[in-house]
Amino acid sequence: MLVARIERLPVSRRLMLIRVIVGIATFFDAYTVLAIAFAMPALVSEWKLSPSEVGLIISAGYVGQLVGAIFFGWLAEKVGRLHVLMFTILMFVSMDIACLFAWSGVSMMVFRFFQGIGTGAEVPVASAYINEFIGAKKRGRFFLLYEVIFPIGLMFAGMIGYFLVPIYGWKAMFIVGLVPSVLTIPLRWMMPESPRWLASKGRIAEADAVVEMLEKDITKRGGVLPAPVVRPVDPKATAQSDWRELFRGIYLKRTLTIWALWVCAYMINNGMITWLPTLYRSVFKLPLQTSLAYGWTTSAVGVLASIACALLIDKVGRRPWYIAAFFLATIPLLMLAFLGGTSAVQVLVLATIVYAILQTIAFSLYLYSAELYPTRLRAIGTGMGSAWLRAGSSIGPIMVGFLMADFGIRYVFAAFAAVAVVGGIVTTLLAIETKGRVLEELSP
Repeated sequence: MLVARIERLPVSRRLMLIRVIVGIATFFDAYTVLAIAFAMPALVSEWKLSPSEVGLIISAGYVGQLVGAIFFGWLAEKVGRLHVLMFTILMFVSMDIACLFAWSGVSMMVFRFFQGIGTGAEVPVASAYINEFIGAKKRGRFFLLYEVIFPIGLMFAGMIGYFLVPIYGWKAMFIVGLVPSVLTIPLRWMMPESPRWLASKGRIAEADAVVEMLEKDITKRGGVLPAPVVRPVDPKATAQSDWRELFRGIYLKRTLTIWALWVCAYMINNGMITWLPTLYRSVFKLPLQTSLAYGWTTSAVGVLASIACALLIDKVGRRPWYIAAFFLATIPLLMLAFLGGTSAVQVLVLATIVYAILQTIAFSLYLYSAELYPTRLRAIGTGMGSAWLRAGSSIGPIMVGFLMADFGIRYVFAAFAAVAVVGGIVTTLLAIETKGRVLEELSP
């Protein structure tokens, strides 16, 4: 009955408020991920960093995110979504302050690792949290209009890099990043715990109180709620969590599939986006401001593609969208490999097309991951899945650094094309469709 009451709820002001508050934290997560990319051209000059050292610094944050995604995804199943969200926000704020005082490549690497633990935990837990408030028919659009804040955060990092780094230096990236995160801390107290999580823990009275609050937000403004449509729910849907279930029954194939999609999409996109400003500066010898402007352009186009995906994915479906995106992305990647990436404009145009196409997968995988698991496994399943995002993201920059140093930029794009083909094949053979289906029906 509780699920039926949640499924009938329209998108209310309260749900919009929840989306905005969590969105602010996610915005900072995205900003933090890319801030190092726009600080890096200045750091290379100041600290005399080699391409390999640049790759290791960029990757350190992603390694930390891998740790955070796994551990805090597990913890969110035990203690609740909100407790974990608050701790992770405090953690990545404190490490953002620490980055301001970094004095060498090694110190920045250490601070970025610990900051990554916080940022790696925030988005998968937030994704499980938001998914659990919204009905099946509205879930894709509602969630992705929240998740689009992630590429907006990436774009904002580019804007700050372009306008402030040439004037105030690399520390400006981290100072500006403190603002949205600090705002999130008091707003956190305006959010209720997930009713689905509460019910899964047997805290039925508390879950009922949350749903009743959401219902009253509708009725007191004159809204009329339809009668709840009760569907049979497998008793396992409210069972206690056991992470080993991720590798049993129907969830084994889903787990391996989503891991592969995370790795493929993020190895390419984060491998490129974090390296492009440095590439323009060090290989093509562009002025610092021009290098940062080119990097921002790629992020901005990614935002537009993400918005289009958010508006259309409930109509197109997750599986066909992902298949088309992976295979389409191979075309400009192969063109870059064939042409050799011989000019900055060539790289800007073709790499931006690749990034925009794959960004529609990258930012919507949190939606898809959360749909593949029941409440008892949603946070840990999404967390472990997104851990492979971090693995792919850490491998990508290191791969770019070493391939560029040993073979040249042409082979970077050839390797990324091969990864995109693998992603397309995995999606075609193994992915399932989830659009328009109730979470408890998808995942007993």
